[in-house]
Amino acid sequence: MNVLFASSEIYPFAKTGGLADVGGALPVALRSLVDHVTVILPAFRHIYKSGLPIEELPIYFDVPVGGRIASGQLLKSHLPNSDVPIYFVKNDEYFDRPELYREAGNDYQDNCERFVFFSRSVLEAIRLLDLKVDLVHCNDWQTGLIPAYLNIEYRATHGYENIASVLTIHNMAYQGNFWHWDMLLTGLDWKYFNMHQMEFYGHLNFLKTGIVFADAITTVSPRYAEEIQSQPMGCGLEGALRERSKVLAGIVNGVDYTRWNPATDDALAATYDLSSWQTNKPKCKQALQEEFNLPVNPKAPVIGMVGRMADQKGFDLVAKVIRDRAKNCDCQWVILGTGEPHHEAMLRELSSMFPNKIGVKVEFCEGKARRVEAGADMFLMPSLYEPCGLNQLYSLKYGTVPVVRETGGLADTITNVTPASLEVGTANGFSFREYSAEALQDILEQALGTYRENPETWKQIVETGMSQDWSWDRSAQQYVELYEKTIKARRSM
Repeated sequence: MNVLFASSEIYPFAKTGGLADVGGALPVALRSLVDHVTVILPAFRHIYKSGLPIEELPIYFDVPVGGRIASGQLLKSHLPNSDVPIYFVKNDEYFDRPELYREAGNDYQDNCERFVFFSRSVLEAIRLLDLKVDLVHCNDWQTGLIPAYLNIEYRATHGYENIASVLTIHNMAYQGNFWHWDMLLTGLDWKYFNMHQMEFYGHLNFLKTGIVFADAITTVSPRYAEEIQSQPMGCGLEGALRERSKVLAGIVNGVDYTRWNPATDDALAATYDLSSWQTNKPKCKQALQEEFNLPVNPKAPVIGMVGRMADQKGFDLVAKVIRDRAKNCDCQWVILGTGEPHHEAMLRELSSMFPNKIGVKVEFCEGKARRVEAGADMFLMPSLYEPCGLNQLYSLKYGTVPVVRETGGLADTITNVTPASLEVGTANGFSFREYSAEALQDILEQALGTYRENPETWKQIVETGMSQDWSWDRSAQQYVELYEKTIKARRSM
């Protein structure tokens, strides 16, 4: 089986979120399970910051974009510590920019044109590189046109007749919605601009296009696959997803333990594993308190948060809880990330109001993120919705107890602490259901009470999480099974 993995983000070449982590790890995990796996990515300016060698190939091509011809070139490298080749689609007009999709809070106005070009380039690369592809694995709206082009324009072309397609939805909220006249840029017949295929309330919708034309659809957890088939999680596309429910599956993301492992993490003050966390994790806690300018207090429970500062991540609830509880609670908060300006300003304000309780850094740095995971006692994810989530999986490995809202992948990976789950040894965190500050406060009180008053129970929860395997091996096997089923179905058509 030969798989082509197409994405707009691949770690360490280009990243804005979890999609890049998936793109950097899943193809490597697939490598031992399939004959060949190849990755393709736009040649963003960011790719040169990876420090990895990138080769310019003497392969040039032209593709139609609207009423003109756009030219491209292919570059090549490999995913770190693997023999998995990654090709980059170069066009400096489209991709040589400071950011991937947006600048100063505004999307690039030609995003439709940019990803029309990328989608067409992916399919041309199959021919130019003489790839014997059985299946193209597309990711999010940026690649949503690939299944449409494959079925409408390439199906009768030699070498493309039996290529199957899978679309993975990483977050329904991002759909690639564009002006209806941008349909001209796709080069596809206007007959496809209808409510059953590419049109969405008068707009061209890339994600809907992929949902309709892909042979199979996946998303990043079983619970999220259920949630997106109804409002509000379907974000308007729940009807299209219900229509394709027979080929819709949820597969939980994995963790790349070569990057996220406290036993080998050189960003930490001290490394540790299941046998040494009680001795060395406190050293990481002290270092974290110092790094975030908080009083060094081994007895004060530290609650960590890392991620995009947005409503989706529950920062509105967090602000209310901190305002209500910071004066009277002995816990400390460590928050790292960037996001919506009003959330950034709110967190800075809280940090200045409670400098001994709240440490905030409005930035993103993976080394700091690892140190938060290692130094915190608890990791908070009170998300409004969460397709999969990776931080709760990192937290389990780092012995940092997740406190999460029961939604999407958080519900699939975190087993709430109850007498029953403790008895059978499955309790690995604390979860709550109602999206409210009161519910969040209640679950935090439960977690803090357990931390302070029941050290043996806390030890059991930590070690249950650290013992679990959320590596990509299991997820990759599920993808291969899905690929085989999808390829078989395509060839029987």
